[in-house]
Amino acid sequence: MDYHLKPLGKTCSATGKEFVPGETVHSIIVEENGQLVRLDYSEDAWDGPPESAVGEWKLQVPESATQGPKKIDPDALMQYFEQLYESPNQVQETFLYVLALFLVQKRRLKLDGSRNEDEASYLQLTGTHGEGSFEIRDQNLDESEVEQLQQQLNSQFLEDWE
Repeated sequence: MDYHLKPLGKTCSATGKEFVPGETVHSIIVEENGQLVRLDYSEDAWDGPPESAVGEWKLQVPESATQGPKKIDPDALMQYFEQLYESPNQVQETFLYVLALFLVQKRRLKLDGSRNEDEASYLQLTGTHGEGSFEIRDQNLDESEVEQLQQQLNSQFLEDWE
């Protein structure tokens, strides 16, 4: 049987005081309304486990992990892609192309093929969650241009969605 319990809380269940890295915390599991619930207590608020406790343990609050780069949700990117696709302008067409490449890389778009028309190539794509078909004009960018535009798009996307 699998149990899904929340991780260490940010505050003491008794006092509401925020935990700090290195602090000793007492955690217990109790049953409430047929559900197993985790409660965390600071050392000062700890009087011992209640009789109803299913389990108990003591731990130290870990140091906060250094935050790496924020990850962008591919589904949110897909929504952004669909918005751009509806009404792209000349500048957005290049971003749309780079975004499409990124979504293919993240397996959120699938490349179905390509077609040529009047010396231009078009990527034919579909969304992996059933989104309609999309045709994106190949911008013939070199790798460094794609990387630069991905960084710009990444910065823009993080600013817009924070």
